[in-house]
Amino acid sequence: MSEPYDLIVIGSGPGGYVAALRAAQLGMRTACIEKDAPLGGTCLNVGCIPSKALLESSERFSEVSHDLKQHGIEVEGVRFDLGTMMKRKEKIVSQLTRGIAGLFKKNGIDRYEGHGSLAGPGRVEVRAADGSTQTLEGAKILIATGSTPFILPGIEMDYDRVGTSTEALSYPGVPEHLVVIGAGVIGLELGSVWARLGAKVTVLEYMPKLLPFLDEEFSKLAHKLFKRQGLEFRLGVKVTGARAEGDAAIVEFEDENGEAASITCDRLLVAVGRKPNTEGLNTESVGLKLDGRGRVEVDDHFRTNVENIWAIGDVIRGPMLAHKAEDEGIAAVELMAGLPGHVNYDAIPGVIYTHPEIANLGKTEAECKEAGIPVRTGSFPFVANGRAKALAQTDGMVKIIAHAETDRILGAQVLGPRAGALIAELAVAVEFSASAEDIARSTHAHPTLAEVVKEAALAVGGRVIHM
Repeated sequence: MSEPYDLIVIGSGPGGYVAALRAAQLGMRTACIEKDAPLGGTCLNVGCIPSKALLESSERFSEVSHDLKQHGIEVEGVRFDLGTMMKRKEKIVSQLTRGIAGLFKKNGIDRYEGHGSLAGPGRVEVRAADGSTQTLEGAKILIATGSTPFILPGIEMDYDRVGTSTEALSYPGVPEHLVVIGAGVIGLELGSVWARLGAKVTVLEYMPKLLPFLDEEFSKLAHKLFKRQGLEFRLGVKVTGARAEGDAAIVEFEDENGEAASITCDRLLVAVGRKPNTEGLNTESVGLKLDGRGRVEVDDHFRTNVENIWAIGDVIRGPMLAHKAEDEGIAAVELMAGLPGHVNYDAIPGVIYTHPEIANLGKTEAECKEAGIPVRTGSFPFVANGRAKALAQTDGMVKIIAHAETDRILGAQVLGPRAGALIAELAVAVEFSASAEDIARSTHAHPTLAEVVKEAALAVGGRVIHM
C-alpha cells in the first residue's frame, strides 16, 4: 500500500481531472484513477470533442456544397474524404488528452490506470487490465465516474450495426440510411453530421415534440429547421425492439396510432440518454447511498452519506453536462479545503451544436407560469440583425424571461448562429442576478450577433428598437 493521499479522484472526465488539478493547486497530494489509457473520460474521447470536430467538418462541407453561391462563390466538383475527417477528429482528441497528461505531470498528480472501486473507509482498489490490483489510501475520495449510454429494453446491441454514439463517431462509411432513436442532443447532433454527408436520417422520438425542455415556439422552429435540412422525424412513437441482421439493422416500434411498424436500415444509433456509471464501484463496501436512478446521493456540498467521500458530475443529480461537472469538481475540492465553493445551477447553460445552434439556461416561460412566478418576456429575431444578414444566417431568435416585478432574468433561450457563445453573456447576467434592464442598457458593439441579445432585453421592457 502506497503512502496515503490527501485526495483520490476516481475518474478523469471533465469533472475528475479538473478537480484533481484544483486540488493540486491547493497543495493536496492527489491521485486520479482512470480505467482507459487516455485521460479525459467520455467527453474528450467519445463525446463532446470528437462530435464537435465532425460537426464542424460536415458543416464546412455542407456550406461549400449548398450555401456559398449566395456569396458569389461558385465551387464545382465538391467532395469529402471521410478518412481525413476522422483523422482530424482523432488528432484533436489526442492533442487534448495528451494536454491533460501534461497538466497532471506539471502539477504533480499521480495517475493510476485501471478500474477504481471503493474498498472500505479511505481506501480505493485499482484493478489493471491484466487483473493485477493495488490499494490506495486517501484522506478524502471524490467519485467522478461519469455516465454510460442508456439502452432501451428489447434492443440487442452488437455495437456495429446497432450501436451508441461511440460507434456513430467512427462509422467506416456514410450510411445509406441511418435511424436514430432519440431526438435529444446526441441524436440531433450526430444525425446532423451524417445527414450533411449524404445519409438519409430518420429520427424516432417517444415524446410528441422535439426538445421539450425548450419553449414551445423554439421547439417548433427547431423541428422546422431540421426538417428543412433533410432529417425525417417520427414523433410519439415507442420503440419495442431492435437487432442487427446481416449488413442491416431492424428497429420495431409502435407508431403514432399504436400500430406495429418497423424500419430496416444499415445503421441504428441508440441515443435515448445516459445513466450514471456506478456499477462496479463497490458502493456497498462503505454503505454509500444511491437513489432510485442509480445516482450517488449528495448534499448541497457534494458530500455523500459516508464521511470523507464526495461525488460530482453525471454520477449525481442534475443535467449531464461537462461544464457542470467541471464547476462541481472545483467547488467540491474548494469546500474540502474550507473555501467557499459555489455552483449556481440556474446559470448553467446547455448547448446543442447543430446548425443553427440551440442554447438555453434557467427556467422556461411555461415553467415559471406553472410555478406561479409572474414573468415578462422579450424576444428578437436574427433576421433583423445586420451581422446575421452578412453571415447569411438569419434563422432563429433570442428570448429572455424576466420576473415581472423585479425584472431579474430567470431564463433565456437562443436558437441561431453562435448560440453557444451568445448564451454566455446571459449566464453571467444570471450569476450576478442581473435584470433585463442591465443587459438592455449595456453597450453592445455594432454590428454583432450580440445585439440580438440586447434587443431581446429591450423587448422585455416593451421598447425594442430595430423591429
